[in-house]
Amino acid sequence: MTDLNALRDQITRHLSDSNEPISKLGFFCAPFRGKGVLDDKVIKVYRGLSDNAQLDRLASAHTDYVDALTGRGVRLPQTEFHLLEMDGVRVPVVVQEGLPDETMMRRRMIDDPLEGTLKHMDAAGEVVATFWTQTDLDKTRIGFHPSIRNLAIVDGQGVFFDTFPPLIHYSRDEMGAMLATFSDKPMMRVFAPFLGNKLTAVQDEWYSAPETLIGLVGSACRLRPDDTAAYLDWGRAQASGAMSPWKDEILQGLETPPKLSGLWTGMRKVLGLQGEPNV
Repeated sequence: MTDLNALRDQITRHLSDSNEPISKLGFFCAPFRGKGVLDDKVIKVYRGLSDNAQLDRLASAHTDYVDALTGRGVRLPQTEFHLLEMDGVRVPVVVQEGLPDETMMRRRMIDDPLEGTLKHMDAAGEVVATFWTQTDLDKTRIGFHPSIRNLAIVDGQGVFFDTFPPLIHYSRDEMGAMLATFSDKPMMRVFAPFLGNKLTAVQDEWYSAPETLIGLVGSACRLRPDDTAAYLDWGRAQASGAMSPWKDEILQGLETPPKLSGLWTGMRKVLGLQGEPNV
């Protein structure tokens, strides 16, 4: 268990310094690597709220989500969720076992030869199929967002590390509100009421088995446009194999290279979120 006093002190020092985050890709926060006694950890600090009931529900949902993922065979780094008291506000913090930079799937997809990237896609595809083939959406509302940005490849196996927000127990409208509530971009929180259902709809891919795989293929195609045909073929093979329960929807979605919605690409640009070369 993480020493919470050491964690609080480290967050305070990090926020007061001009340290670079380890990633600028996040929508909710910019994770950073710990130092000293926490040098083997990645720390993710989210917006604090004054609504204790909402935070307690969040903590409970996060616990259930991690249990649901691991219970379905999804590999996760060791993950802890804490509500830290900081300046009179409870702040959600996720602490995870730090994975080496060179294991990040996005980096591997950019740097490795085509043959190697297809093996990485196999590892990611196994994660996707493992989750969805063991999920009955009629019994529980649960989502999954195993994008290239949210996966690492460790010893040839996919490791998923994005547990926030916990995509379990929240209705569609509630999750849509969370996208604004916990965004670290003030502009998003200001304009969220005007986006309405358009913002809420961003999450829909995360709750759809075929769209999850289609999104993974689309991201690979955008990262390496010269290899688009190979990734489309890979996705079609998945549709006839491990993801066969959703074959028709996947094949239809892969008739042409999948594209990001104009809403999402526009939102990322307005918020200043790093997107290249995905966007």
